Amino acid sequence: MDDVALECRMLAKTFGGVPVLKDVSLALRAGSVTALAGENGAGKSTMMKIASGQVKPDQGQVLVGGEPLPQADPQAAHSHGVAIIPQELAPIMDMKVYENLFIGRELRTRAGLLDRRAMARKAREILDVFGVEIDPQATMRRLPVGLRQLVEIAKSTSGGARVLLLDEPSSAISEREVERLFAVVDKLRGQGVAMLYTTHKMEEIRALADRVVVLRDGGLVMDRPIGEVSDDEIVHAMIGRELQDFFPEPRPHGDDVALHVSGLHVTGYPNPVELTVRRGEILGLAGLVGAGRTELLEAIFGVRKSAAGTITVAGKPVRRNSPAAAITRGMALVPEDRKGAGAVLSMNVLDNGSLPRLSQFTLGGWLRQRNRAKKVGEAMDSVKLRSRGLSQQVGTLSGGNQQKVVLARWLTDSVNVLLLDEPTRGVDVGARSEIYRIITELAASGMAVVMASSDMPEILSLSHRALVMRGGAVAGELTREQLSSPHAQDAIFRLAAGLSPQNGAAGLSPQNGATAPSPQHTPLVTEEEGR
Repeated sequence: MDDVALECRMLAKTFGGVPVLKDVSLALRAGSVTALAGENGAGKSTMMKIASGQVKPDQGQVLVGGEPLPQADPQAAHSHGVAIIPQELAPIMDMKVYENLFIGRELRTRAGLLDRRAMARKAREILDVFGVEIDPQATMRRLPVGLRQLVEIAKSTSGGARVLLLDEPSSAISEREVERLFAVVDKLRGQGVAMLYTTHKMEEIRALADRVVVLRDGGLVMDRPIGEVSDDEIVHAMIGRELQDFFPEPRPHGDDVALHVSGLHVTGYPNPVELTVRRGEILGLAGLVGAGRTELLEAIFGVRKSAAGTITVAGKPVRRNSPAAAITRGMALVPEDRKGAGAVLSMNVLDNGSLPRLSQFTLGGWLRQRNRAKKVGEAMDSVKLRSRGLSQQVGTLSGGNQQKVVLARWLTDSVNVLLLDEPTRGVDVGARSEIYRIITELAASGMAVVMASSDMPEILSLSHRALVMRGGAVAGELTREQLSSPHAQDAIFRLAAGLSPQNGAAGLSPQNGATAPSPQHTPLVTEEEGR
């Protein structure tokens, strides 16, 4: 146990009579990353706040280097080398990078004055260790979230932190910034720092963790080396049920065309796009980052410019580049950036639920409050929103419930076509299962769904068909039967990367009974390969 940097023993905590931690024990070892996984409300944040001295446990203790840590004393935790990087960062935005790095431990000249030149020089040395190019003289406000996060990590570790608690560090940063974060975590591991990393993303657990700890309903249900546990076991521990129950089976769709897109030239991409979606059908859009999935959805809805092409909904033309026209025809868009382009976090559920169809709830410039509350309430009930009521601020809801608000606000009136862009990004595993159920039920009601997703199991399990995009164009198409093939994931990747399909990559060919791809789409296998 000599390498144990921080140990939690039998921690318990209750809020308002509700137990949120139940006799949880774990140990963080020097030079290792422990992934802390679990659904929202599992107790992860409470665990971190106790370990960092922010919250006093009802029972149990935290030890650092074998010595008990004073309870509810953040300064004592800091002096013992324990630092937390919260999900919501709190740098001083109008101060410079080097000032943030040295706040509370400023370097001074012999005369007692602030030695700004020395701090800026030292700040550059600290940041260079992490391999990031950040101007120490830049104000924090000018940095993207990912770089602000790295500044906070550098501040903690350069201040002597040997235990680093990272709370959902990738939840609000770009994919490029995630790669940079991973490199920093690896470097800190090599320096002997013990890290607790909360996440609900399986790919992050696999990429970073040496051990995985899972909390469910406040109790510890798994603590195992990452090499000894499968993804299915981790998910089962998180949600308490088997993974095969996770995705509802797609139901049969109708024959009537709900959405037809012909010759759509999305601004910034050279090739036109054609696609057709039938009533009750879920069409998946797969592809690598930058493939043009988001741009296509936005162009169909009219929030992104398109230069040419036609769009029809239920046989009626939709004016391009006009979101209002799209809404009138019964189109709805749930954007990828839930917090920036979806919900207004500072507004309550009722106001968010009214936004897309505000005119529906007004008469002579006055809001019809009773009608508005009834319609929005019914829409939120239909997705089983967990909230204290319509007056609750959306920013205080979990990620899964925020996503439900963004989706359900369209359901105050009829929807013919639902466009979903990364519908479960930033949503925990349990809430994902609910969102999958909602998507499947909406499709079963006759709604046509177009779903762009980077999550391969979502594409494979929910879609009736999937289009693979590359460079803004459709590179190939998979039928439901092909999506069920064990080779489907490889076929999607090859199409997305512009590689030739391997023999049997799709497991099926048109000759084997699958519906042939549309003429403008690359087939998954040739006739010869399919034999």
